Amino acid sequence: TEAIGLYNVGQTCCLNSLLQVFLMNIHFTGILRRITVPRTHMQKIRSVPYQMLLLLEEMQCRKQKAVSPRDLAYCLSAYKVKLFVQYDAAQLFLTLWNLIKRQMQKPELVEEFSCLYTICVQEHLACQKCSSETKRSSSMLTLPLPVLDSNSHMLKTLEDCLEYFFHPEELTDDNMCFCEQCGRKTPFLQSMKLVHLPKTLTIHLKRFCFEESSYVHKLSHYLPFPQDLDFNAVLTEDQCQADDSEKAAWQYELFAVVAHSGSTNSGHYCAYIRSLTEGKWYCFNDSKVCQVSWDDVKCTYGHSNLHWGETAYLLFYMKKHPQ
Repeated sequence: TEAIGLYNVGQTCCLNSLLQVFLMNIHFTGILRRITVPRTHMQKIRSVPYQMLLLLEEMQCRKQKAVSPRDLAYCLSAYKVKLFVQYDAAQLFLTLWNLIKRQMQKPELVEEFSCLYTICVQEHLACQKCSSETKRSSSMLTLPLPVLDSNSHMLKTLEDCLEYFFHPEELTDDNMCFCEQCGRKTPFLQSMKLVHLPKTLTIHLKRFCFEESSYVHKLSHYLPFPQDLDFNAVLTEDQCQADDSEKAAWQYELFAVVAHSGSTNSGHYCAYIRSLTEGKWYCFNDSKVCQVSWDDVKCTYGHSNLHWGETAYLLFYMKKHPQ
């Protein structure tokens, strides 16, 4: 139950923050504890799940306030996750997730791990001339939410970002698609419908955007997010493709926030995580860990005049009543 820090072993603040989010998730560690232990020494030092398990066990010994993730960092370097490199937390999260999944040997654990994080959606593409429609099911690990609308206006809340993400888009003019029934390019309506939400829901706030000069700009404006999130209150019936029992479980409570401070070229990550066993919020800033309040977490909402300030980048919500 005690929160343990991780030493920075070479610009690993991004990695440390994500590791804390993984290892503070008791649903994930319940899977991690059941992995097959590699047989040989070489297999052990190259296994990401096994090295994460060793790190978890070292943290739970609680002999010190922080431990070193050096062995895991060296293991990751074999898969092109190098030290002394500035990483984007959203990209590194996907990299870690895929490495963990690929190296889990038991099929039942792979399935359980996938179900813990995977979002299922159905993409719809409808011709506006003949009403013919194509549907395609797909999955994603994060909801990549824009924080600006199509006119570059700032969206004001997380709920606004979700509504905008699932709002149908008209494809006209240069964006028209070829319709096989009409035999020509026609205007289409593109929409995405939510089918399934996982126990651990990851939301990526797209705070970094490209300008015309290819310069990456950070969007630091104020964007509040709730502690409790009910998708039934945010999305319309048309934006959902799920039965009532599935939608009844779409109630979430905030579990963790990975926040970024600084600029696009020189920044720092830390994580705010709510202990699932204690219910208390902690700030994990590499080796420094301290208990914080909800008001401290709200400081990551952002501020237009504080571009170097701490801004929420990844949000992790935990399902309140899993089926």
